[in-house]
Amino acid sequence: MLSNDEINELKKLCKENRRNIIEMVYSAQSGHIGGSLSACELLTVLYHKIMHNVVDWRESDDFEKRDRFVLSKGHISPLLYSVMAQVGYFDKNELKTFRKLGTRLQGHPTAFIPGVEIATGSLGQGLSFACGIAMALKLDKNSANVFVLLGDGELQEGNIWEAVMQASHRNLDNLIAIVDRNKLQIDGNTEDVMALGNVCEKFRTFGWNTIEIDGHDIEQIYSAYKDALLSDKPVVIVANTIKGKGVSFMENNAGWHGTAPKEADYLKAMSELN
Repeated sequence: MLSNDEINELKKLCKENRRNIIEMVYSAQSGHIGGSLSACELLTVLYHKIMHNVVDWRESDDFEKRDRFVLSKGHISPLLYSVMAQVGYFDKNELKTFRKLGTRLQGHPTAFIPGVEIATGSLGQGLSFACGIAMALKLDKNSANVFVLLGDGELQEGNIWEAVMQASHRNLDNLIAIVDRNKLQIDGNTEDVMALGNVCEKFRTFGWNTIEIDGHDIEQIYSAYKDALLSDKPVVIVANTIKGKGVSFMENNAGWHGTAPKEADYLKAMSELN
């Protein structure tokens, strides 16, 4: 379990990440805020408390032991970049270059950035790639784990379910998928666009262990990750979240999926995140 001090520190880090997300997208006048805000606690806890990160890639002996992370919903790169800067992959000042000409911090993450395993953003492909990494690690008798963050909208892609079957068939117990279940995608509510129903039940049917949590509760997130690491099967953590979490007028509003705030909205959002 986490101590109260650890929980409070993680909450501060989440608030910093939310401020960075708003700042980056406002400055670039381009980017995806809603899903970045909804997954904030999920990635903050993962990077700060769960994953074995190898920030200095020159330490080659330790490099292969690193846990791998795949951001399947690559459009929420503002969140990923902010968290990676927090743990030391690059200087926080580089966040100011988000989506600017010549930057490494493009709209979707690329492998030019240390710590990014693959360029992502074409939805539905990240889980397949994560399966490939997990299989390779097992062949190498490498005990590292693979984490992959999925958007619930991309669960409508057929490629996802091929990967789900493959992971179960290969018994990839080193694979942990996290679903950001905010129930909104660019076209509206997921259940109106193409209903997903009970996501946990679907994964269980394919042979996965499942954990359902409040995706903004730090203790629940931490416990879910710890339980998943003990599983003898691939695991999916279905995290019920709020799109735009932390900014009142963005919450549960599909219009903020990929919209950059104007000055008035920027100032209001930042005041709420003080």
